[in-house]
Amino acid sequence: MEVDYSNIKVIGFDADDTLWVNETYFRAAEAEFATLLNGFETKNRIEQELFKMVIKNLAIYGYGIKGFVLSMIESALEISDNTISQATISTILNLGKKMLAHPVELLEDVNKVLSQLKDNYRLIVLTKGDLLDQERKIKKSGLSKYFHHIEILSDKKEENYLQLLAYLKIDVKEFLMIGNSLKSDILPLVNIGAKAIHVPFHTTWQHEECSVKENEDRFLRVNSLKDVLKHL
Repeated sequence: MEVDYSNIKVIGFDADDTLWVNETYFRAAEAEFATLLNGFETKNRIEQELFKMVIKNLAIYGYGIKGFVLSMIESALEISDNTISQATISTILNLGKKMLAHPVELLEDVNKVLSQLKDNYRLIVLTKGDLLDQERKIKKSGLSKYFHHIEILSDKKEENYLQLLAYLKIDVKEFLMIGNSLKSDILPLVNIGAKAIHVPFHTTWQHEECSVKENEDRFLRVNSLKDVLKHL
């Protein structure tokens, strides 16, 4: 698909699984959780119950590791009929702490892409999740020097983007969003009249999956972040 980006002045980047690895660690923790509870249920059933619990609790805890850990504990109590041991609860808490302490692993060519774009565009980060954890990752990533603004949102829906762009005085027609999630980073932007480039990550959270057959002509998909440079 050929898209004209000549009028773009501001580029927004998703953070998790666009600038650095994130979902991989959640899936690893999920697998460890299933192993901890394998005396109560099958691995598939445990993962299904955990996913349902996480989704149920989104409105309470929001996105991020802390809400994920609380949902693991609640799921463990339900799956075990409240017989889960204190030692297992402690292990679940330590899984979360391990995730929070994990080094930030930048994806390939991130520094190269940002350094080439920063002189010609105003760059911003638009991410969602736990405030402290996202601030930690941004600081540890060493990428803040490239960005004019960093925004940590509670959610990434059309209204969230519209409010932020208005606050930052960014013309929606001059804005481009780059991210790995069709549901959060791509479709909301094209729906409000902005442009978007989809950079898939090899692992996608089930909650972020969606069908885009009727929308595929509304955005560009590239194989890697460095391929963005071919179009800007």
